[in-house]
Amino acid sequence: MMKRHFGLLSQVAIGVIFGLGLIISGMTNPQKILQFLDLTGNWDPSLIFVMLGGILVGLAAFYLARKRTEAWFGGLIQWPKTSPIDRHLVIGSGLFGIGWGIAGFCPGPAIVALGSGHAKALVFTVMMFIGMLIYQYLGSQIKKRLH
Repeated sequence: MMKRHFGLLSQVAIGVIFGLGLIISGMTNPQKILQFLDLTGNWDPSLIFVMLGGILVGLAAFYLARKRTEAWFGGLIQWPKTSPIDRHLVIGSGLFGIGWGIAGFCPGPAIVALGSGHAKALVFTVMMFIGMLIYQYLGSQIKKRLH
């Protein structure tokens, strides 16, 4: 029981650290993201360094966890199955990129920006959840028609 509570506490702490990192690096500021995406204008390459930092931390974590079946504070580690690049992945990636380019937010920074009362983050997050519901509904309708 203690291990489970400590695991939950560690997850919250990691989330807070991640959120602080997003705030400190400016990733919760949609203008900074839009400047990164504006290759022909006032381009801001700093997001590349934030991404590289995240990739390095992720690689280190996966290296340490690769042979484990249980998390340090309890819970089963379930590794994702690899899947081929298909049209769903390509379409989803394209929609993500379009949304990122329009709003200057992706899900993590938008949720962190909600904490500061950022109105654009609220609109983005609400629309993101509506999009998820639409996808879930359409996906279930397509599956029903195929079976």
